[in-house]
Amino acid sequence: MGQKINPIGFRLGTTQGHHSLWFAQPKNYSEGLQEDQKIRNYIKNYVQKNTKTSSGVEGIARIEIQKRIDLIQIIIYMGFPKILIESRPRGIEELQMNLQKEFNSVNRKLNIAIARIEKPYGNPNILAEFIAGQLKNRVSFRKAMKKAIELTEQADTKGIQVQIAGRIDGKEIARVEWIREGRVPLQTIRAKIDYCSYTVRTIYGVLGIKIWIFIEGE
Repeated sequence: MGQKINPIGFRLGTTQGHHSLWFAQPKNYSEGLQEDQKIRNYIKNYVQKNTKTSSGVEGIARIEIQKRIDLIQIIIYMGFPKILIESRPRGIEELQMNLQKEFNSVNRKLNIAIARIEKPYGNPNILAEFIAGQLKNRVSFRKAMKKAIELTEQADTKGIQVQIAGRIDGKEIARVEWIREGRVPLQTIRAKIDYCSYTVRTIYGVLGIKIWIFIEGE
């Protein structure tokens, strides 16, 4: 039997780092974890509501949260930050104020910064959003996967694997389809592999998208 593990968790401390940086006592740990999840969901919903893109890609690669005694620093890594800035010029300030109210951070100041990713389609989250948008528009899953691989090639990656599972193309029986281009050494810890798992709701039901991108390493 194959033993499956999240490729990012497998490489923490070697080629990958944590997306949340803070310390808590064991009794407060679950509270901090839930707060992180709520913050991430709130930001994603806000960006989704306030940006209208033709491709359906909001472009959030990851959200890093750093907590100190008196400050919560949030860094949003985006592929296309212009979308948010142009659609709402004061969007960041508004988001910051809303988050402050939502989480009652009276004793802690909340600060949000946006960082731009140089090659957006070299990130699995942005690529998964692109594929999800294509599947919602009833584009053939093979076309969507091939187009995603073409976009990744422009981002100079060493390899990519895309997998879609569920009732693909509305077929009665769920199945798994995948495609690979280049090398994706999942068992090599020194290989930096970025991974994401994404859920897309189509008219036929829920599809799962998984993407592995081999960025650098041996």
